[in-house]
Amino acid sequence: MSTAKLISESLAPLVDAVYPPRCPICGDGLAAQNGLCAGCWGELAIPGVPACSACQRPFAADAASGLTCAPCQQARPRHDGIAAGTLYNDTARRLVLNFKHGRKIALAPMLAGLIAARLPPMDESWLAIPVPLHRTRLWKRGYNQSALLATELAKRTPANLLVDGLLRTRATPSLGGLGKRQRARTLEGAIKVNPARADAIRGAPVLLVDDVLTSGATSDACVKALKQSGASRVVIGCFSRVLDEAL
Repeated sequence: MSTAKLISESLAPLVDAVYPPRCPICGDGLAAQNGLCAGCWGELAIPGVPACSACQRPFAADAASGLTCAPCQQARPRHDGIAAGTLYNDTARRLVLNFKHGRKIALAPMLAGLIAARLPPMDESWLAIPVPLHRTRLWKRGYNQSALLATELAKRTPANLLVDGLLRTRATPSLGGLGKRQRARTLEGAIKVNPARADAIRGAPVLLVDDVLTSGATSDACVKALKQSGASRVVIGCFSRVLDEAL
């Protein structure tokens, strides 16, 4: 056991005494400083099987395995699969808001654990690369929530962390309310592979890490940049995925 872990475990009773463990969603008391209460755990929507063979969109329980969903049939995705820890509902939304805007970065290990449970088999050739923030947003927020998740996933998998594998070269406005083509135009050229990391990415399988997958426009821009630089495959790992029809 590492010295840091020993110190952390020895100080845990003191931390619990000063800051009693609480569920980050409802505020109920907990036995430890991580996780949720039983009620809130039960409100998370965990994706199941059967699912789309291309994007892992959940199907009805009686659907046959190996099918491809209608969106993937219409336009084959650039990515090589989506590993989502949860489907986006009110409980997931509150967790994301606490983590992303409420500065509760201690949620990162729990959120990453839910992603890790959905990942395909991986080995040491994989790279864990977060969706990048532009430096102005990073300065304002103080951290990149996707980088925190990627760091935790690198601890749970054989993947090697490459926190600066992608760069957001210019600030982009919110994509909310924009159509698919408008989102793509807004992100055109805004995300690129870090030239200093191009050799490491060439030929490597990549786990692209994000907190929430909504329209997929940002992740698609990241996947495009990674594959243009020679990544052999790109799987998207996210804490929550917006699929209203699957809830």
